[in-house]
Amino acid sequence: MAVPWYPRSCAALAAALTLLLVTGCGGGDVPSPAVESSSPAVGRSSPAPGPLSSSPAAPTPGAGPDGGGSVEEDIQAAVSVTNTYWQTHWSQLFTSGYGPPRVAGAYDGDTPGTPVCGGAPLPDDNAVYCPDGDYIAWDMDLMRWGHARGDAWVYLVIAHEWGHAVQNRLDAGLVDLARELQADCLAGAVLFGAAQDGTLTFEDGDTEELADALTALADRTPWTDVSDHGDASQRVSYFSRGARSGVKSCLPTGVQ
Repeated sequence: MAVPWYPRSCAALAAALTLLLVTGCGGGDVPSPAVESSSPAVGRSSPAPGPLSSSPAAPTPGAGPDGGGSVEEDIQAAVSVTNTYWQTHWSQLFTSGYGPPRVAGAYDGDTPGTPVCGGAPLPDDNAVYCPDGDYIAWDMDLMRWGHARGDAWVYLVIAHEWGHAVQNRLDAGLVDLARELQADCLAGAVLFGAAQDGTLTFEDGDTEELADALTALADRTPWTDVSDHGDASQRVSYFSRGARSGVKSCLPTGVQ
């Protein structure tokens, strides 16, 4: 993925993602269920942590995987694209006002001094929206590992966690019981909606990377509890729904 945007067919991209749901895709190690409002850690040995930054440099196309920037540059681009989408469309969708969550940015969950949420340290190798403080943060080990699979990873993780921040701003009746899957749906609506707006482009291979990331971050078991993320097919299905039909399709039946 990259900015600025060049015209592509969003309908064709959404259709390609749906095709991946039917045919399957590689997903690597599949993690155990994680706590609500987070992207679960991927089973692996974490590399030695490098320098962390919560203020990445401006995006520079052509500097990293898939012709995009470094992981820090792609993170900053993903934050900008996601927030711009919600700022642009919020008043068209909801009656309440919109204010973005605080972006706490990078942390290293394997070292002392990890930020806390609700009195507990943020989880290692994870990404989180914390209602207590209304902020989004991510472990850079998770982001680096995923970015090595493809730059679409960081866009998905940030759009998903931003989806939890959106849920925290909505009336309870607009929040699906399957909160994690709804956040996937909102992420699909944002990323494909941003392409339609002209703030994001999908490059060759991005749909495969998104499906791969959704699979790698899926639970081992089908959806059974509101704190789970769902299995791979459910995650791709909900993401694809948002990609095809937008934010309103992510709301509970009866209020769409």
